[in-house]
Amino acid sequence: WTAEIRIPLSQLRFQDAPVQTWGLQLRRFILRNNELDQWSWWAKNESGGPQRFGHLEGLAIGGSGGRHLELLPYVVGRTSHTAFAPGDPFNTGSVQSMRYGLDLKYNLTSSLTLDATFNPDFGQVEVDPAVINLSAFEVSFPEKRPFFVAGSGVFNFGSLTCFFCSNTSSLSAFYSRRIGRNPTGADLTSSAQYADVPDATTILGAAKITGRTSNGWTIGVLDALTDRADAPVQLAGGARSSQEVEPLANYFVGRVKKDMMNGNLVLGGILTSVVRKVDSTFAPRLNDHSELLGVDGLYTWGERRYSFRANLAVSNIAGDPRDVASRQRSSARYYQRPDRGTFGNGFFTDQYDTTRTAMRGGAFYARVAKDAGDWMWESAVNVRTPGFENNDIAFLQRTDYVFYNANLLRSYTVPTKWYRDLSIVVGGQRQQNWDGDQTDAQYQVYVGSTTPQFWYVNAFYLYRPRVMDDRQLRGGPVVPRAELHFGEVDVSSDSRSRIIWQFGANYSRNELNGWGSNAYVNATWQPTSAVRATFGPSWNDADFSRQYVNAVTDPTAIDFYGKRYVMSRLRQRNLALDTRLSVTFSPTTTLELYAQPFIGTGQYHEFLEFNAPRQIGVSVYGRDKGTIAPTVGANGIVSQYTIDPDGAGPAAAFTVQNPDFNYRSLRGNVVFRWEYRPGSTLYVAWTHARQDTQAYGDFSLRRDLTGLLDTRPDNILLIKASWWYAR
Repeated sequence: WTAEIRIPLSQLRFQDAPVQTWGLQLRRFILRNNELDQWSWWAKNESGGPQRFGHLEGLAIGGSGGRHLELLPYVVGRTSHTAFAPGDPFNTGSVQSMRYGLDLKYNLTSSLTLDATFNPDFGQVEVDPAVINLSAFEVSFPEKRPFFVAGSGVFNFGSLTCFFCSNTSSLSAFYSRRIGRNPTGADLTSSAQYADVPDATTILGAAKITGRTSNGWTIGVLDALTDRADAPVQLAGGARSSQEVEPLANYFVGRVKKDMMNGNLVLGGILTSVVRKVDSTFAPRLNDHSELLGVDGLYTWGERRYSFRANLAVSNIAGDPRDVASRQRSSARYYQRPDRGTFGNGFFTDQYDTTRTAMRGGAFYARVAKDAGDWMWESAVNVRTPGFENNDIAFLQRTDYVFYNANLLRSYTVPTKWYRDLSIVVGGQRQQNWDGDQTDAQYQVYVGSTTPQFWYVNAFYLYRPRVMDDRQLRGGPVVPRAELHFGEVDVSSDSRSRIIWQFGANYSRNELNGWGSNAYVNATWQPTSAVRATFGPSWNDADFSRQYVNAVTDPTAIDFYGKRYVMSRLRQRNLALDTRLSVTFSPTTTLELYAQPFIGTGQYHEFLEFNAPRQIGVSVYGRDKGTIAPTVGANGIVSQYTIDPDGAGPAAAFTVQNPDFNYRSLRGNVVFRWEYRPGSTLYVAWTHARQDTQAYGDFSLRRDLTGLLDTRPDNILLIKASWWYAR
């Protein structure tokens, strides 16, 4: 068989030389045989990748072909039909708008490209799924906006790799969804009767330069400017004004990397910066500026069977003392924890100080491993000092830890009558905070195999012994986290079939009789090469033994430094159905659909408190100590609980609002794409969203579906047209 491919030279990056040598790899996947053929071949137990690719020599293309300019102006019309409050002057249920912008691509050299966007619109991208987050940590979503997705690999830094690990994260330096995010000051309009808060911060312009120089440097530079966001508000008396909800900000990322020793050594660095125009409104909320400087390296030897990788970064934020103090109190570090030790009196100052105007910290990751062969192994360390903070332009959940892990892997790549391949991993991990408390421990066994029928099966078991938890009380003293057993099985069917199945389940139980279970099924149906549909129902049911509810000041709670930390058991159930449909009518016309109905419920029961720090024992209000009395509203739903923690004792009674919830959501979008001329595209996108929250707590599919369908939806119709010009 033969294939002929024509690619404009303007779309490729290469050196400006009269005779070229390019890397080349040819692959063919034969679906009926589930067979992959490669021109440049390596064994399954050998390390592969670009270093194994072949070469195409003697290309006489006469240099770079000149500089190339592409312009892609766009215009978009949008109409929104959304739920509204009667009398809202900013939302009458129907709002129309129009905007325009421009994308630009210019070849600075034959191997460096400038991409720029001015007033971009991303209304055609897929919406994010609904989630329920009851933790103190932020949830991340993948980037889907084309400008930031294209060439994003150039900016990758701080990669973490492991045969098996969990509850740890890479040293993230750049999370592009911080640019153009939802305004952080939306709550500043809470005192107004009506407010028109924008959905996202406007990106005035963004530009990036990416490519590879003739002497082997890979370069990535990105800069983006987001506009100040203001929300018109109307007070109860009818007076109108404007409230700033996000300041003007500039985001910068610079990344360099160089291959040496025939690719066996790769060294790189990264610099990020966020600068804001902060006024008195945002001084207590956002810092004036933040920076991160990092270096990374990868060294391989022994025909790339062995590797050592490491990355190191330091961060700095500076601003008003109130903002720096809030960063110290954030869930990432909890400097205010009353039993926290004192350390770090040098460059990395890690003591709680409300007068501080800057905070600095460091992060480090290193891994040494044997990555090829029948037997493989790895050992790694991952460190964050408490003061490390890169969340302005990256994604950070927690600091204050030293993490270690090690794994041994046995790989069988010669097919037998029982399997086509088989991998077995055994290992463990451990984590402690800078006080020396062991905050995580895990031992695992993993088995993954491809059957002779080309089904893939993997299963693993985790054992987590009892450890100390410095996050559970959200700024309170350290308390134990219960011993846990966890198991999971996942299965994928033969990918050659018209219907491809993926299904799995997991179950966990801890020493306090808390448990959790999850099951999912994904069915991908592809009746023709032009149609692909995926249906993915999932069900989660769990009874958490210790869920944080609230912290109440009480001078009699001496053991807990003058506070009572109210906890509860929580029965949580979630049902979701992720649905995707892709139809290709022609090479220039496609239709994409995504929809997700979601129901999540949470029922809190057995309100309780720990008996003492660092002890696992608890007392349930109304059973082991004190009293608890619900207040039932006119609708028959509990509105609050009145708790007297010691009955006739000296502690004062307090109230806790009923935290039970029923969250119902339906969100999705449909995007029709037509490339009406080469490079020029017309999009028609419809976004539908409806959601509702009640406080029943229990799960009732009929009631919750009926309540969801009775909720007034938000519908947004967008028509976007772009025109491609090149010379």
